[in-house]
Amino acid sequence: MQSVTDGVATVVIHHPAKRNAMTAGMWESLPPLLDGLAADPAVRALVLTGEGTTFCAGADISTLRGSPERAQTLAVRAEEALAAFPKPTLAAIRGHCVGGGAQLAAACDLRFAEEGALFGVTPAKLGIVYPAPSTRRLVSLVGPGSAKYLLFSGELIDAGRALRTGLLDELLPEGELTKRVAEFTRVLVSRSQLTQAAAKEFANGRTDRDAHWAEQARGSGDTAEGVAAFLERRQPRFTWTTSG
Repeated sequence: MQSVTDGVATVVIHHPAKRNAMTAGMWESLPPLLDGLAADPAVRALVLTGEGTTFCAGADISTLRGSPERAQTLAVRAEEALAAFPKPTLAAIRGHCVGGGAQLAAACDLRFAEEGALFGVTPAKLGIVYPAPSTRRLVSLVGPGSAKYLLFSGELIDAGRALRTGLLDELLPEGELTKRVAEFTRVLVSRSQLTQAAAKEFANGRTDRDAHWAEQARGSGDTAEGVAAFLERRQPRFTWTTSG
């Protein structure tokens, strides 16, 4: 499920009968959905969340019986598509964020959660080899020690520990998540998409496009607008978009 309001696309993981566990079809549908939102100039940020009181309880285990390799391939493609989304992404988390849910949350740029959320990376409970890209992404967030704790044990950790390890960026009291996400995404959509897109590439390890981004900055008008708005004490109206 998806919607776009005031520059923010909201994608909702919707499978409430199984606590929003991801089926093969759900994994498969995510990359083209993201492609469409990336190409939409009206979209300046994306929020990923779950239906109701659960973010995502993982992969639908019934889908692993027939072809676990295919299911994992689809999950990695979805994760990589989310990580490559050219605009800021934020996971808004309530309840369980486990297995494939944690995989998707880690692929977002930021993660906000409510008190009571639980996190786990659980392939060791199923005898699954966690994909190399997913492992590297987890290590980059929480460090090798915490990543090994999560991967080796498959144990769930509470939101407080997730915040301390770096898996979470903000932890909100119960009932405050929606308000805070709305406030923060308003900030995101007001900022320069040029700055955000370049920073995202650099932060994700791509450092060979300095010349490209310098050229984009020269032709964008965003710098001139930002300086003028600051001097005139008004909100800037940035016009550069990743959608061209």
